[in-house]
Amino acid sequence: MIRPSMLLALGALAVAAVACAPASETAVQAAPSAPATCAKDQLTLKTPGKLTIGTDKPAYEPWFKDDDPANGKGFESAVAHAVAKQLGFESGEVAWATVKFDTAFAPGAKQFDFDLNQVSVTPDRAKVVDFSKGYYTVKQAVVALEGSKVASATDLAALKDAKIGVQVGTTSLQAVKDVIKPAAEPNVYNEQIDAVNALKNKQVDAVVVDLPTAFYVTAAQVENSKIVGQFGAASGTPEVFGAVFEKGSPLVGCVNEAIDKLTSSGELAKIETEWLGSAAGAPELK
Repeated sequence: MIRPSMLLALGALAVAAVACAPASETAVQAAPSAPATCAKDQLTLKTPGKLTIGTDKPAYEPWFKDDDPANGKGFESAVAHAVAKQLGFESGEVAWATVKFDTAFAPGAKQFDFDLNQVSVTPDRAKVVDFSKGYYTVKQAVVALEGSKVASATDLAALKDAKIGVQVGTTSLQAVKDVIKPAAEPNVYNEQIDAVNALKNKQVDAVVVDLPTAFYVTAAQVENSKIVGQFGAASGTPEVFGAVFEKGSPLVGCVNEAIDKLTSSGELAKIETEWLGSAAGAPELK
């Protein structure tokens, strides 16, 4: 079996370019409202009596665990099972379809009822597929070298005097300015890899990237690096991951209703804390 760190590296590579989109390209798509009834026997499904959920293979940590979406472990597996339960499906009534990342949001008919694979909601994608409400708001993360002066930071205040590297035109740069507010202007790079190399060469104390990218940086790009912590944006339109549907799917409203219930009950936040928080090496910085 491939080691978890390798799975993480490859999986995050697939989403890094998505999750680190420039701020001007991210938006939350308004989705259809729920139909009159979301009763299980009234849902329009690809296979009657079965809820078919798509994701890529291998299915990577921390989004899935042990390359097994069906086990309910990992953030997106847990979310998928929680949504399915809200819709009335037991685990044995959920089928998983293997769908390549970029195929999920390409135009055309789908083999799944919905897909979960760290797909950011964007206006361009919403022209050819439908999205649910966001089930995860992408947070920013601070990455530093082990043993560095900011590696042990437990709050944002400890980063005020840090020399921070960040890519130009990204949500990460805006977050550095609005949330961390460092004493010195951040070092801004045209490409993310340039910021990463600056960290490798100790030209900066830390880099700020979105959390999915941070998992990749620490697993595959910079040896002896760690995620110091994660933090949310101060304002603006957040970048979110949404479930993907075939255009015109009548299931969107029902999944939105399920996400609303999971949000209001606090279950969605608990799932995020369990799989994307301290257990995944990304504690909250406040």
